[in-house]
Amino acid sequence: MRACCGTGIIGVAAWAAKIEGTILAATGPSITYREPGQGGAGPLDFEAGRPLPPSLLYRCCDPTELPFELVGELQDLLEPIGQDRAVEAVEFAVAMRRKGYNVYALGANGTGKHAIVRDLLNHRAESSPTPPDWCYVNSFTDPQKPRRLQLPPGRATGLRDAMRRLVEELRVALPTAFERDDYRARRDVIDQQFKQRNEQAFGELQRRAEQQGITLLRTPMGLALAPRRDGKVLTPEMFEALPEAERERIQRELEEVQGKLEEVMQKVPQWEREHREALRELNRNTTGAAIALMMDELRAGYCDFPDVAQHLDAVEHDIKENADDFLSPPQLPQGMPMPSPVEEAMSEARFRRYQVNVIVDNGGQHGAPVIYEDNPTHQTLVGRVEYMARFGTLVTDFNLLTPGALHRANGGYLMLDAQRLLAGNFGWASLKRALNAGEIRTETLEQLLSMASTVSLQPEPIPLDVKVVLLGPPLLYYLLSGADEDFKELFKIAADFDDRVERTPETTLLYARFIAGVVRREKLLPFDRGAVARVVERAARLTGDADRLSAGLREIVDLLQEADQLAGGAGKTTVTAAEVQLAIDAQFRRGDRIYRRLQEEIGRKTIRIETDGEVVGQVNGLSVITLGGLSFGNPSRITARVRLGRGEVVDIEREVELGGPLHSKGVLILSGFLGGRFGNTRPLSLNASLVFEQSYGGVDGDSASAAELFALLSALAEAPINQSFAVTGSVDQLGRIQAIGGVNEKIEGFFDACGITGFTGRQAVIIPASNVKHLMLRQDVVTAAAEERFRIFPIETVDQGLALLTGLPAGEPDAEGNYSAGTVNQRIAARLDSFAAKAAELARNTALTQART
Repeated sequence: MRACCGTGIIGVAAWAAKIEGTILAATGPSITYREPGQGGAGPLDFEAGRPLPPSLLYRCCDPTELPFELVGELQDLLEPIGQDRAVEAVEFAVAMRRKGYNVYALGANGTGKHAIVRDLLNHRAESSPTPPDWCYVNSFTDPQKPRRLQLPPGRATGLRDAMRRLVEELRVALPTAFERDDYRARRDVIDQQFKQRNEQAFGELQRRAEQQGITLLRTPMGLALAPRRDGKVLTPEMFEALPEAERERIQRELEEVQGKLEEVMQKVPQWEREHREALRELNRNTTGAAIALMMDELRAGYCDFPDVAQHLDAVEHDIKENADDFLSPPQLPQGMPMPSPVEEAMSEARFRRYQVNVIVDNGGQHGAPVIYEDNPTHQTLVGRVEYMARFGTLVTDFNLLTPGALHRANGGYLMLDAQRLLAGNFGWASLKRALNAGEIRTETLEQLLSMASTVSLQPEPIPLDVKVVLLGPPLLYYLLSGADEDFKELFKIAADFDDRVERTPETTLLYARFIAGVVRREKLLPFDRGAVARVVERAARLTGDADRLSAGLREIVDLLQEADQLAGGAGKTTVTAAEVQLAIDAQFRRGDRIYRRLQEEIGRKTIRIETDGEVVGQVNGLSVITLGGLSFGNPSRITARVRLGRGEVVDIEREVELGGPLHSKGVLILSGFLGGRFGNTRPLSLNASLVFEQSYGGVDGDSASAAELFALLSALAEAPINQSFAVTGSVDQLGRIQAIGGVNEKIEGFFDACGITGFTGRQAVIIPASNVKHLMLRQDVVTAAAEERFRIFPIETVDQGLALLTGLPAGEPDAEGNYSAGTVNQRIAARLDSFAAKAAELARNTALTQART
């Protein structure tokens, strides 16, 4: 838990609030602020250093000025409130059809940027053309590289169904065609021709051998040659008994016939190939005749698409070449059990190659698609390659390609959460790659990281035409802009959603119309105009500015729903301001345990906070603690001690590493102020220490710098500070008090502490005058101010604060830079002079001592 005493805790919004006010007139101690724009709250007239009137502590929304009795009388709000800049940026980006003009919608959570962007994209998408269908088909030349097909919207499913019907019809038609008598007759002719060729060749060889007295024998090992005499085959013994000349003659004749036999045997494989080719040609012709009509009908529906026609030609050629696949049932390995549905599907892989995998079907889409992907990872963006288990191995084909968000949004708009995208598994890298290349490559993470250990698919990339809108916080946008060069090239448009809008009668009525829309959409009880006025006041409080309204509509919707619940639980038929206030109180109560504990410890004196009396060098500073969605003020005792030294102001918080950089900056600034005011005519021969007493956590922000300066000046002047005051505000080196954030929470935190310790009628809070326009205090604080039990003092300068805290005049310097006697600044100057004199005396004594030695 870090207490924040400056603008750091509320970020850019509070800083912008400080500079948006324009000071038009300042005369003497009286200052006048006017907000820029038409129809604002008007001038705020008050006197610096004097208590603010109750009318400036809270800007009411007068229900009587609202032109309705019940909010249901108003029409719904169709356009976003105060987001003209962001809307123009999104509209420009979607109209710009050039590379890189994607959008980063930045804004605080709850500003409604998701709903606003979606509505804008949906409106634009309605008038945009419907993008084409995309599908993947088998590549018969390389099954590992599926081919993409592009078809008009709704035509891809027609092609897929037509291919399924084709396969079903072929599984019936082809076996029938191959069982016809004409096919069998033609096949018998081919078989008979092959048989006759074989018989003729071997018969001629046998006749020639018999003329030479040699017999051709068929054995289990094949064909063999043997000599013959008198019609009998000679045995080896009989052959050996012949005369040698006879044996040599027979041996020559055997070798001659053996050569002829080998010539014939060498021709047999060629005859068999010719036989098989003749059968294949017969099968192709038979298949072609059987499928010709079906293929012609299929082509007729897609004759305008060359890629589809080319694919159908490849399909027809493959069917002709693999007609046997349609003639016999699939065979499982011997001993395998009955296949599961998945295994059965894989056993039909011979037919899966003819299927069409529809990746994108825009048949039911009207206009361009608007897609929001809530889990943007690599696979959910570019798709994935799935696998099936088959006999202990993983197999895949083009039918197992699944689409990603880029496929579904192709030709339209894709919305992504920037934080989830960066946290997703390679989502950011894959998105940049797709946008840079202008195409979608579906690949596994192993392929992406070059770590693939199995064979996978490499589908043909699909051209990408999409407008991407990232939604995220401003800080992430600035980080990406500075750290990622691709981001600046790919997301050239920033749609900056404001977290607040100017509070005027016009925007108040728009807010009422927004409430009317929520009431209708969520089916809530009717809200009367008093309830609407209280919601508007709450919207101003959420911004920390009386003249602004919160654009964080999510918090407003929550408030409306909770007020409806309370009204319904009480049996009411209409929600009034009382139920809205009860809902606000309940929201705070649910999260205020730590706040109440701190207040209790103040009452029990465990945490020491003085709300009465006077103490030198001690002042009540104010900080803001934020826990979850709840912010509350916390008073802290700031003390200062001074002593003779070398002009150093020690920030104890910084020394022990509990002080943040903004707090340390504030301490250095007050050191600059001290040197600038009192160091021109004398050396600052002092050491000072500043600390937040009983601070056990980090402290950051610069709004305590004024309080720390007052404690330091009190210690120097030895002028006691009235402990009935608490102080908040930052200070510059010229002694001017500057605006801070969380002013309402800080005032209320000290007010509650005073309520515990007891009101004396003297307690008050000193704030920068430039924060008066931000005041939207609780009603009990406003009531206490009206009854003069509690006061708010605005100041412009350090001297005004000194006069209030010490009860002494601060003092103005004369021409020589001297201050009037009895003033705080005169006492400070005198104390610093005494320090300088003592330092000089010590320096002389040291020099004399060194000279003597």
